[in-house]
Amino acid sequence: MNIRSITKNSFVSGVILAFLVALISKGLAIFLPQLGGATIAILLGIVLGNSIGHQDRFDRGTKFAESKLLEISVVLLGATVTFQTVAEMGVKGAVFIVLLMTGTIMFTYIVGKALGFNQSMALMMAGGNAVCGSSAIASIAPVIGAKDEEKGQIITLVNLLGTVMMLTLPFIGLALFGDGLIAKSALLGGTLQSVGQVVAGASLLNEEVVQFAMLFKILRILLLVVVVFVFEKWASRSSRSLDTTAAAQPKKKKSLPWYVTGFLIVCIINSVFHIPTLVSESAHFVSGWCEVTALAAIGLRLNLKKFLKEGPKFMIYGLSVGAFQTIGAVLLIFLLLKG
Repeated sequence: MNIRSITKNSFVSGVILAFLVALISKGLAIFLPQLGGATIAILLGIVLGNSIGHQDRFDRGTKFAESKLLEISVVLLGATVTFQTVAEMGVKGAVFIVLLMTGTIMFTYIVGKALGFNQSMALMMAGGNAVCGSSAIASIAPVIGAKDEEKGQIITLVNLLGTVMMLTLPFIGLALFGDGLIAKSALLGGTLQSVGQVVAGASLLNEEVVQFAMLFKILRILLLVVVVFVFEKWASRSSRSLDTTAAAQPKKKKSLPWYVTGFLIVCIINSVFHIPTLVSESAHFVSGWCEVTALAAIGLRLNLKKFLKEGPKFMIYGLSVGAFQTIGAVLLIFLLLKG
């Protein structure tokens, strides 16, 4: 079998294309650290996918990279967190995260429905912003029956919103809280969507903020399992209420996606036995590459014309959610953590 037949008859060419976009994005991120490889990957993917990269021979490979690599990234993320680490932030820090996540989910869902987004898109937007961006959306999408196109649109919106917040929140935190280490850390770790955005945003301040911001972020990641479980029940209940034939045709009970279960298992193992640093760092490295390659594939598969057609509505949605998260976080910090 020659190379030409491989590229025509398998998904190899699509996977290679997504990886090359990720590779270029990682390189550009060295010169544009404020954007980061993930954001560059999805933007570069959109440009290529709606020009030279929009070919049928890439479809199978980019679809594989979009779904499976993001799933692998979720599992490996468990090797970087432990329950013990989260305990360091204290009860007030945990209450802050739970309240902010709950408020973000409810606000995002209500606003999404009011703007005309369907339930799947509203739930993915809610989970993506409340928990951990692309990884959360990838975990939520299958249990609520979301379409791939909807998933791609919401992941794009969440990443763009996260980039704007990443570049603005550090300076808002500095202006409001000055030398308040915990307050600034809570603002960034409690609101920014992805781990990379938390690290990049906190790095604009100092290394101490990076360390403590990650504590708040880790708790949000741990709560991913809870959010996926609740959303699955939420979507199932809504589906049953709309389906008048549900009693006559009982549906098979869904379970958590394998990668969400895998994430929890790896996290428990890391908490009980403490995975060696080399293994943990290797898992983080592979997870990062899988995520950036998956985001490149999402960009390659995104229909830009259709996305821009909904532009004003998406912009209003994103800015509304970002404003709520920021204002909500600031108020909760003053109530619970400042002093």
